[in-house]
Amino acid sequence: MTVPVFEEYEPAIDCGCAGCAVRRRSAARALPVRRGGHPAAHGARRALVLATAAGVVLSCGAAGGAAAAGHVPGPPRADGGADPEPATPQGEKGPLRGTGASGPPSAGSAVPKTTRAEIIDRAKRWVGAKVPYSMEKYWSDGYRQDCSGYVSMAWNLGSNEWTGSLAAYGTRIARADLQPGDILLFHNPADPSKGSHVTIFGGWSDSTRTHYVAYEQARPQTRKQSTPLAYWSNSDRYVAYRYKGVTGGSPGSGSSTSFPGAKQFGPGADNKYVTALGRMLVQRGGKRFYAVGPGPEWSAADRRATQAFQRAQGWQGKEADGIPGPDTWRLLATGGGRNIPAAGAGGSPNTAVAFPGRGYFKPGQSNSHVDRLGEQLVKKGYGKHYVSGPDPRWTEADRRNVEAFQRAQGWRGGAADGYPGPETWRRLFA
Repeated sequence: MTVPVFEEYEPAIDCGCAGCAVRRRSAARALPVRRGGHPAAHGARRALVLATAAGVVLSCGAAGGAAAAGHVPGPPRADGGADPEPATPQGEKGPLRGTGASGPPSAGSAVPKTTRAEIIDRAKRWVGAKVPYSMEKYWSDGYRQDCSGYVSMAWNLGSNEWTGSLAAYGTRIARADLQPGDILLFHNPADPSKGSHVTIFGGWSDSTRTHYVAYEQARPQTRKQSTPLAYWSNSDRYVAYRYKGVTGGSPGSGSSTSFPGAKQFGPGADNKYVTALGRMLVQRGGKRFYAVGPGPEWSAADRRATQAFQRAQGWQGKEADGIPGPDTWRLLATGGGRNIPAAGAGGSPNTAVAFPGRGYFKPGQSNSHVDRLGEQLVKKGYGKHYVSGPDPRWTEADRRNVEAFQRAQGWRGGAADGYPGPETWRRLFA
């Protein structure tokens, strides 16, 4: 598949009227592109495109410039939520600054090796840095700040690919086989700037496997959030790929996501699963519990680190006894759940969250409590009414999801009105 380039057209650069501005923007977005030809012709085309882009900015201002780049905001939604699909217009593939040309690997050539843990760690760096979305700018590591540049960085490709070339670096897999570090890719060959997008799979976020933790580069900045499989829109057109150079299994372990059984853990246990458990716990913030490092022989360090991870999920009593069960193993192996908090940071986030009051959950409200409520609804499997995911603004989608949860408790009438009270909150965060 060739990469889009621009070809000649006749813009009305000297006309500042709205009609000419719209025509310039439409022409710039719709043009097909060709490779080959004389270098001088390429230079002429590039100069013409740059001149046209300048004319758009001069005649339309900031809003016109954004539209010319394909950054056209969608119409407002009736529920007041965000656009159902983040604007992710695709730029051409390009090299890292100061390096050679990019492009799909040649047949039989080796790709850089990496582990799943390294892929997720690199993805988390941009989330932590809150890298702004841009299809023109490059971050300090040399990777373009759009969705495909983000995957190029996480996969450590050494070049900035685009949605039309990333598949060449991966092997197509079934969605049921997704593991952290794999990607879900939708490339629209008819118009790559419309709908094309790619996300990094970070693990399942619910037991039914209808939602997953997605690492993605979208407006306004890199984000990590629970996302419907495979995406908010065009879901059936996303294809799962596994990077050809990935080694090992799940982050930090090299193991399968299948729980090996409780008998593999506890006093007297000495096997590879204990080592895998310890490595996963270290990746999730448990390094301080190990004086030497994880090993195959079960130790008090394994028990304390496991218990710290379980308590970080809000579990108490037998659910936080320091011996891993199927749920503990699943969260560790897929990268789900909450990390172990730093020493002195306090206990479980869930148990520390008290009901803030009814006043935070009504039309017109926007606060962190609404965002936290939405995230918990998604984790519990009651997020089907979200189109673009939870956010701090209270919307009708929040109310309908709360109502679904309340009805699942057997409540009816005023007890299932979609507005959380103390008992709804307690059960939701239990």
